[in-house]
Amino acid sequence: MNPPPPSAWQRSRWVWDVVFGVTYLGTVTYVLTQEPTTAMSARLVSVAALTGIAIVYLLQGRRVLTGEDNDARRWLFAGVLLLLIVVAMFAEATASFGLFIVCPLVYMTLDFKPAAVLTSLTIVLSLVASIVRNGAGAPAILVPMIVIVFSLLTGRYITGIIEESYARAGLIERLEASQAEVARLSREAGTATERERLAREIHDTLAQGFISIVTLTHAIESEMDTDPAAAKRHLGLAARTARENLGEARTMVAALAPSDLATGSLEEALRRLADRLAEESTLTVAYEVDSPLPTLPMATEVVLLRAAQEALANIRKHASASAVLVRVSVVDDAVRLLVHDDGAGFDPGAPADGFGLSGMRSRAGQIGGRLSIRSGYSEGTDVELEVPA
Repeated sequence: MNPPPPSAWQRSRWVWDVVFGVTYLGTVTYVLTQEPTTAMSARLVSVAALTGIAIVYLLQGRRVLTGEDNDARRWLFAGVLLLLIVVAMFAEATASFGLFIVCPLVYMTLDFKPAAVLTSLTIVLSLVASIVRNGAGAPAILVPMIVIVFSLLTGRYITGIIEESYARAGLIERLEASQAEVARLSREAGTATERERLAREIHDTLAQGFISIVTLTHAIESEMDTDPAAAKRHLGLAARTARENLGEARTMVAALAPSDLATGSLEEALRRLADRLAEESTLTVAYEVDSPLPTLPMATEVVLLRAAQEALANIRKHASASAVLVRVSVVDDAVRLLVHDDGAGFDPGAPADGFGLSGMRSRAGQIGGRLSIRSGYSEGTDVELEVPA
């Protein structure tokens, strides 16, 4: 699995490292090089405290800011920073410039309200340190007040960016989860569609062929002693049907067009179906093509062929008919297939246990076609499929 992309903090952390380093060096330099208003030992204490801030940041700050520590460690980190900056300011008041790195770190570590309280208190303490060292004065009081306001505004901006970053990270995680779920559902839907397609293919080809072979075998058994010539003819038909089934199986495995269409036109494939039904039964089968058919997509030809196969198989198994008509015609911008029989008929609205009719409707719907069935008891059946030309 690919690692997660770096966060906004990880991508821009080097900028903050540069700001931190420049501010630290500038503050230490200013503390050491200003006019000696305090003893060198006090200034060294201040520098040591500032250096402690830098060490704490380098050892723990990055982990804390990237969210790898718990709340207790965050509070400990912020508390140590504030304690060290207070020590630095009371040792040398000018060390208050270190607040420019400490206050943002506190806002990036804690929630806004506690960070605002702690940083404001620390700035007030910087004022106290300045008064202790240099005495009270209007400028000395005014500057910390301005710094407090600036700190609050800056802190609100920083925490707002952090909250927005977390919100975006959560949104990205949800989007990735949704994309994964959509991909899973798409795979499942594709698998289900392919299973349904294979079920229709097997039902319309191999299953129908096996039914024909079984029917012919039963006829052969009954004719072997009484009518050897008929038995021999039916044996040849069974062998031919088995070979055709084998061809269909190989074609299905190769994911190519039906073998009937691979070796000829749609009209020829439909005529072979009608002739085969006449040979295998006592039905009178008529086949008509009103006009030359337009060039059709392979998917459309497959739907027409499978519908004819299913309709003729149902006639052979259920209709008890004496005559069958297979007609293909062009009507407006559509090709219409009609399979009519004069058999017993059935109720098209009754629940069906088989897969045939539902498979025909599903196939027709996939190419924008329309299947209609008109039938009634003792009235015969019309199966009509209309597909775009």
